[in-house]
Amino acid sequence: MHRSLRTTSVGSFPKPLYLRRARAAYDRGELSEAELDKLTKKATQQVITLQNDIGIDIMVDGEMYRGDMATYFAANLTGFEISGLVRSYGNRYYRKPVCVSEVKFKAPVTVKWWEFAKALTQQPMKAILTGPYTMMDWSFNEYYATRSEFARDLALALREEVKSLIAAGATEIQIDEPAISVRPQELDLATETFKRVVKDLDAHFYTHICYGDFTKIYPKILELPVHQLDLEMANSGMDMLELFRKHKFTKEIGLGVVDSHSHIVEGKDEVKNRIRQAMELIAPEKIYVDPDCGLKTRTWNEAADKLKVIAEAVAELRQELKLD
Repeated sequence: MHRSLRTTSVGSFPKPLYLRRARAAYDRGELSEAELDKLTKKATQQVITLQNDIGIDIMVDGEMYRGDMATYFAANLTGFEISGLVRSYGNRYYRKPVCVSEVKFKAPVTVKWWEFAKALTQQPMKAILTGPYTMMDWSFNEYYATRSEFARDLALALREEVKSLIAAGATEIQIDEPAISVRPQELDLATETFKRVVKDLDAHFYTHICYGDFTKIYPKILELPVHQLDLEMANSGMDMLELFRKHKFTKEIGLGVVDSHSHIVEGKDEVKNRIRQAMELIAPEKIYVDPDCGLKTRTWNEAADKLKVIAEAVAELRQELKLD
């Protein structure tokens, strides 16, 4: 694997129509779990094949087996019920988790899917789960007296998931915390909660933090106990770099260089210029180049083309700058 400007992705990929239809049929009781699993594996294999063909350095499984990032995990923990449809934004709806009793770990949720995906490639495979602070913030709470108690028990439960992934061989683990940037006044709570998940565990930890007012959590967010902060940079015009000029960015960065919420496929020169801007402040061996966010809202061709332009831009920069 390359040591400079490694390429990766944030996690989700667009689900093919046959899988969306299969999931709907399963929900109606018209398809068995075994049949759904077979089609989920087929879609996962397509995601791995695409990344292998493009030459991505650190792979993801595409999250074909999950829907909403909080509800999926809540449904597999003790203590939750799942609500009816709740409006998220625009015309997007999801079933929100409702905590009704003590949260506890039941059994590994993502391990079998990580193992399946890893067996399809020689490249490192990120394991990806939703962090405890975001799980807490995105759920209705009908049991715990305080948000901190709720977050604490989620952290203890998710720590067992991380331990199970490490036991299975996962060395790259991404714990998504998109809600961190929404309530800057709770950054200490989010940081302490995250520590409960990863303390004394041996893996290369990432977190993904998407859209929010980063100025209110930087540089304090550097206290989060991870090796890498994965950040959307393309959508915001690389404006976070100005913050890094004022206070040195001390971690690895997942550098979002293509907008995951735009149908437009960026040009190669545009992507190269964004990477060059980042290299003025961050060493290339600490830069992981990826999209701003998960690609699930794009078409399959858009997702593929955005990853291809990343890989091509990085390959040219490595050659131009004689990076390994």
